Amino acid sequence: MSRLTERARVATPEPTPARGALISVVIPTYNYGHFLPQSVGSVLAQQGVETEVIVVDDFSTDDTAEVAAKMAAADPRVKLVRNSTNHGPCVAFNDGLAVATGEFVVRLDADDLITTGSFQRAVALFDRFPEVGLVYGHPLHFESETPPEPRTDVESWSIWSGEDWIAERCRLGVNCITTPEAIVRASVYAEMGPWDTRMRYACDMEAWMRAAAVADVGRINGPDQALHREHSASLSVNAGSGRLLDLRERRVAFDVLFEGPGGRLPRGAELHETARRSLAVEALDAACHAFDRGLTGDEPIDEYIAFALETYPRAKELPHWRGLLRRQRIGAKASPYVPLFFANAVRWRVRNDINRRRWERKGV
Repeated sequence: MSRLTERARVATPEPTPARGALISVVIPTYNYGHFLPQSVGSVLAQQGVETEVIVVDDFSTDDTAEVAAKMAAADPRVKLVRNSTNHGPCVAFNDGLAVATGEFVVRLDADDLITTGSFQRAVALFDRFPEVGLVYGHPLHFESETPPEPRTDVESWSIWSGEDWIAERCRLGVNCITTPEAIVRASVYAEMGPWDTRMRYACDMEAWMRAAAVADVGRINGPDQALHREHSASLSVNAGSGRLLDLRERRVAFDVLFEGPGGRLPRGAELHETARRSLAVEALDAACHAFDRGLTGDEPIDEYIAFALETYPRAKELPHWRGLLRRQRIGAKASPYVPLFFANAVRWRVRNDINRRRWERKGV
């Protein structure tokens, strides 16, 4: 169960008049020219706000530059930044952030979409709570050729202190924001700096936590704030594939956070240790799960163990360590047939289902 306590909840917020805030949307893209018209169009169609779209062509080999240039020529709200070498998605976003002029900033992948009214809903929350620096909502994931119809009705707002929100991320050890549904005040970026490029895949997770280290966090409950496309070539499917790589990236994300603004929080040292413990537990759980499902020949058991010990020196004191030792004593062939281990596998699935449902409802 989530231990995160809301600082405020506003039920069915009253609609607020549009004030025309400028939203900068940075779209870093590599070989996604065929998706650009839809993603850019979803931004330009936003009502009640002003928008600028900054397409960063990261040295694509397809027609991305030509497609973006044509859109820029047709609409002055669209700008094109062309990289002469491939910088990677994190650096490419920073290239666009450097020329953004809006009051708020969004990072949008070229294959994702912003839903109708998304920006106006976010600005309404920002205006009501000036201490909030990061606002997000539910991203609707889809695989179909035609984007699904999103929900647009707002049920409530949730407001958390930034430190409490970070504490929940440390307790769980995972990211809770897909990316296109998040919007950050430009003033927060000015304070916290651009995305940290020491990570290749988890730089977004670290950026959201770093924003929460200097400002409060808000969530719009009810509507789908963005549409996230899942397909075989998508970065989210391929980047960071493999649990061990993902664990290592998240460890760097937490370490970078607490080297910077996170380390200056009152509970900074405690939260950093909590995050590292959570990652070690996840690695040991992955090793145990491999025994329970008869997958020890497919999973990097030794690497999981080494990761847990490197990440949390007291890993051998954890109950998960003792559980792994029991499985090792029984052996890989017999472990899947031990009733206790089978029950643990069922609990593991139930826990993941509960976490997924909680994320769907509350976004944490």
